[in-house]
Order: sequence, then structure tokens, then C-alpha cells
Amino acid sequence: MTIAGSDPSGGAGIQADLKTMSACGCYGMSVITAVVDENTAGVAGVHPVPVTFVQGQIKSVLDDIGADAIKIGMLHSSELIRAVKSSLARYSMRNIVLDPVMVATSGDKLLQDEAIRTLSTELLPHVRVITPNLPEAAVLLGETIEQPELVRAAKELSLNGRVSVLLKAGHLSGDTLTDIFYNAESDEIVELTSQRIVTRNTHGTGCTFSSAIASFLAHRLPLNDAVQRAKDYTHQAIAHGAAYETGTGHGPVHHFFNFWK
Repeated sequence: MTIAGSDPSGGAGIQADLKTMSACGCYGMSVITAVVDENTAGVAGVHPVPVTFVQGQIKSVLDDIGADAIKIGMLHSSELIRAVKSSLARYSMRNIVLDPVMVATSGDKLLQDEAIRTLSTELLPHVRVITPNLPEAAVLLGETIEQPELVRAAKELSLNGRVSVLLKAGHLSGDTLTDIFYNAESDEIVELTSQRIVTRNTHGTGCTFSSAIASFLAHRLPLNDAVQRAKDYTHQAIAHGAAYETGTGHGPVHHFFNFWK
């Protein structure tokens, strides 16, 4: 199940999450937190869904169908963050992956300032994995992060080993990218290395990566294996979508590269 905002252009948010879950062999369900007016060029507006209605969606899905894993994306306010936390607390959910969405690929801000502290202090301690990119990690830590500091930053974000951290390195320069995964459950650092793909089609990559992790955890893969499989899937989705021209800005990745071209 994904808890996130809706992207009408289909490349990020709920739409990217459901595509990813389907491509990774899962039955996807969705809880919509906001209707976002956006396309590949940018965000024009955000219309929040009432908090009680978000809670109702969570209850409806989990009371009836249940979920083997949950991905959490865009939560725009402190009130909503607390509501999602309290709603999920009623269920014994182990596999919760939090993508701390703060800024869209286009650079548009998606998270209110006062919500950042609520996210890091009240929700983050109750999930299994978080997947920040470098700008998001810098906001959460309150400092700029350089390449030699990735391991230290990942460990600091883990809340003294309570939460596993995937720190994505896509914003760094260089032909080779190395994401850092700190498995807090085994106190282990895993380097996930790939070649940079030169493309503007990176809309929704964070949503895709985090949803893939949740999907492979739903398949009951060990944590390191789930993250590695998700890395491989996301890399291939970017590679296969690199040459497409969808929209005038940052186009989507190719979620169904295994099924059609």
C-alpha cells in the first residue's frame, strides 16, 4: 500500500508507486494524501485531502485487505503526519518504507517547513527504512553533506540504529554513483554502485525506488536483498526510459521495461 500524493502526469507519486508495485509483482493499493497539479515541467498547486479522509482510506484498506508492506511518500503537514502515524499504530506493520518527500524533481517545494520536524521526530522512528536523497538528508540533519560524509550521515539519520537508511547519491557529480545503505538491523554498510545515466527523465525516481523496496519486502526478501533488487529495478527503469520524450521537462522512467518497449 502506498500513502502519497497524486501526480496527474503519471510519473511520480501514487501513479509511479502503483506502476512500480505492479511491475515488481505486487498488488498495489493507494491512500491519496493530496491531489497535486503538476506535469513534467513543475508543480502548479497542491490540494490537500482532509486528514480524516486520509485516515478513513487507511482503515478501509487495512481492515479489509491488509498489507505486507507500506510505502509512505508525500505528507504535506504536521497534522497529516501525526494522523498517519496514529492510524498505522493500530496495525502491526513491520515493513514501512518512508520516502521523505520535500522537493519535486523540478525543484518545487512539497513539504511545509513546520512539518519537517514532525516527520523526523514523530514518524521516522516508527518505520523500517527511510530513503532520503542528499538534499532531503541535509534538511533532516541541518547540514550540508559532501561525498566523504555519506556513511556518517546515513548512520546519524538512523536514530542510533533504530531505522535503516538508504542515502541516495544521485545529486553528486561523476560518472559513477554510489548510494549508501545502512542496515541498522545488522549494523552493516552496503554500497550500491551504478553508472550514471545521462537523461532528463528522472521524474519520480525517488517514488519508484522506495516503492520497489516496499514491494520486495512484501515478497519477504531479506532487507539487503530487497534494497539491492530495488536499486537494480530503478536503474533499469531509468536506463530504458532515458531516450523517451514525454513532456517538456523531466520525463518519467520506464516502469514496465520488462513487459513492453
